[in-house]
Amino acid sequence: MKAFTAVATPHEDILQGRLTMDVFAADLWEVYKKRAPAEYQDADIFFRKTYLTKGLKNLLEIMEKRLQGKGGDSVIQLQTPFGGGKTHALIALYHKAKEKGYGIAVIDGSALDPKETIIWEEIERQLTGKVERLKGETSPGKEKIREVIESSQPCLILMDEILTYATKAAGIKVGDTNMAAQLLSFMQELTGAIKTVEKSLLIMTLPSSILEHYDENAEKLFQQLKKIAGRMEKIYSPVQEDEIYHVVRRRLFSQIDESKAKEIIEEFLNYAEKEKIFPEGIEKADYRERFLKSYPFQPEVIDVLYKRWGSFPSFQRTRGVLRLLSMVVYSLRQTKIPFIRLCDFDLNNNDIRRELVNHIGHEFDSVIAQDITSSDSGAKKVDKSLGSSYLPYSFGTKVATTIFMYSFSGGPEKGCGVNEIKMSSAEMDVPSSIITEAISKLEENLFYLQSDERYFFSNQPNLNRILLTKMEGINDAILMEKEKELLSENIRKKQFEIFIWPSRSKDVPDSPNLKLIIMKENHEKCNEFLQNCGDRPRVHKNTLVFLCPMESERSNFINNLKKWIAWQLIENDKFAIKEEQKKMVKDNIKKYERMTKEELIGCYRLIYIPSKDGLKEIDLGKPTYGMDLTIDQLVYERLKSEEEILERLSPLVILKKYLAGKDFVEVKKIWDAMLNTPGETRLSSSNAIKEAIKEGVMQGLFGFGYIEDNNPLCKYFKEGCEPLLTEKEIIVKKELCKKSPVPPPPPLSQPSVPSEEEKEEKNKFTRIYLRISPPSGKLSDIVRMISYIKSKFNNVRITMEIDAEEGGIDVTDYENKIEEALKQANVKIEEERKN
Repeated sequence: MKAFTAVATPHEDILQGRLTMDVFAADLWEVYKKRAPAEYQDADIFFRKTYLTKGLKNLLEIMEKRLQGKGGDSVIQLQTPFGGGKTHALIALYHKAKEKGYGIAVIDGSALDPKETIIWEEIERQLTGKVERLKGETSPGKEKIREVIESSQPCLILMDEILTYATKAAGIKVGDTNMAAQLLSFMQELTGAIKTVEKSLLIMTLPSSILEHYDENAEKLFQQLKKIAGRMEKIYSPVQEDEIYHVVRRRLFSQIDESKAKEIIEEFLNYAEKEKIFPEGIEKADYRERFLKSYPFQPEVIDVLYKRWGSFPSFQRTRGVLRLLSMVVYSLRQTKIPFIRLCDFDLNNNDIRRELVNHIGHEFDSVIAQDITSSDSGAKKVDKSLGSSYLPYSFGTKVATTIFMYSFSGGPEKGCGVNEIKMSSAEMDVPSSIITEAISKLEENLFYLQSDERYFFSNQPNLNRILLTKMEGINDAILMEKEKELLSENIRKKQFEIFIWPSRSKDVPDSPNLKLIIMKENHEKCNEFLQNCGDRPRVHKNTLVFLCPMESERSNFINNLKKWIAWQLIENDKFAIKEEQKKMVKDNIKKYERMTKEELIGCYRLIYIPSKDGLKEIDLGKPTYGMDLTIDQLVYERLKSEEEILERLSPLVILKKYLAGKDFVEVKKIWDAMLNTPGETRLSSSNAIKEAIKEGVMQGLFGFGYIEDNNPLCKYFKEGCEPLLTEKEIIVKKELCKKSPVPPPPPLSQPSVPSEEEKEEKNKFTRIYLRISPPSGKLSDIVRMISYIKSKFNNVRITMEIDAEEGGIDVTDYENKIEEALKQANVKIEEERKN
């Protein structure tokens, strides 16, 4: 589609940016004095840029009829809101009267000083060229006035800003009265005289806007003038609401290609119909008719300015609309947009913003900057958050601007619904659903956007602003405490021993169990824990698994954590929120609790495990939505899936990796290698290697035995065994093991001899109890003996008594090496004495 400037050509003064208020503020006295801008002084230019409304046409016809002696009203009062077009109408009458050669007297109360110029003298001077009959400070009387008017007919008297003159005249003494009182008398005499002169007409203006009344005295004068004029006047409004479209178009544009405009309008109407965005109560046909009248402006642009902003007493209705729209056209003159919408108002433009803020309060400067225009405003954040493909459209800024323009009125009406926003913000090549998304994101990011069925801006902070204030009070200590609490809540301690944010390597014991160490920072400190356990070298290096945060994900997590805490603080602050906001607060608490817990897992996602070449990194990746696994479960399952942790060990692995080329190998050395050597096979527990040995022995892949007197002996082959992973336990290659033959059964012909079962029963102990004091260095033999006992009895209870003296041990060593070892082995201390 073509740019609006290629379809509607702006007047040259608009294109050149000659947008000072005097261009739009009509001044009758300046026209009379031949000092007005060409737009008002030159009759041809004036009428070319003036749309002749029904009211204005009617006025011109009344003047023509009356001054030709064909009857009609003798006195007409123009009363409209400030800026409503009354002075413009007087200038139109002036030019037409001049064109016809009629006598004209022009009075502008704002231009005249009652001390120097008396109105009745000025009227005679303009009509006759001299002051004779109406000279003096007191009103001359109806008869003298009639003589002057009759001698000058056909004549037109135009009186603008008469209340302003009366207000000033009240301060000038005239005998026992004042000049204002004399003026009131004159006005009564003048209206009476005009009625009796066939070809004469008085047209005067009175304001309706309270701002033009100045004070209580002026108000009194206003009522008296209305009463005097009301005896025989006709109240007239130059511009009706449905004519404002034409007034604006004629003043701002020199020509409009109606056929091209219609094509653009039809394309938009088809889009709006397809997207179902017409607001309730608006029919396509009616909207088309309004758009054809208002183009290149969307109808909403003029409606909102004229009806809503125009209801501010200070806005000056028609004049204010023209002035503001001229700035908007100028600011958009080089764009490619096909028509002008509310969202196209550039609130970053100082002139446009100032024109608006003057009527609603200067505190809105900061509201506009913080929420809409500054580079870090909420609207600009939404622009980016909608994705790169939508970034050129600036939907966040456009939607916020539309809502802002709908937000203000001198009356109760304010705000807009979703479809109204879509009509003024949508782009025809993009589905309107993006507007809904933008609105939702603006609600989350803007500080002064309010939502109560309709969207609007106010100067009161919303929950987002309150949220930010609460967030600013949340320090790092609070965040750290909550983060650690969340980590603790998100672990089960089933597969790993868990250590959260240990500060020293000795805080992590050097035990054979798998340990998950959750680091506070990145992996740089992991190597210290891997190499040392306090002041001694760490032995069981391969049992450590580190989980570290990904720094690039941390800011999102911390931000959501802050918001979650802040929403809880808001809920607990009884004075921070209104009743209708409580549900939103509760919903946000639930939302950010879920998001924070998801971000926690998304942040703590880098696994580091010992390998032959240092620490190996494994990225858990982003968590799957709705995943019901704790952090340690996620780590365990990931390591298991990558075979970095094995729950089952194949006996073939033992055979090929550890026994190949050897007659035997000590079991404990295999297990120690797995625990101590980075990158070795990592088992979920010692049961995995025990079961693998038992399975290999049963299958005959190798045998199981002990070293006795420095000699390897195979004790078990193709039968059950119970490895304990203690000293002197060995696996032996199968060639050195042989299965003992099963003895033949005894002959059946010896009934007098007791059976083997009877012999066995006779020679069996059904319970044994031993209390022993083994010498140092023989504990491994005792352990093997216990294993044998456990193979014979179902219920074996073992107690141990350790009594050590004639030496000493540091308290720290006792805690780390004895108490911790017993704890790791799940051994219960029934009695403890130490001194």
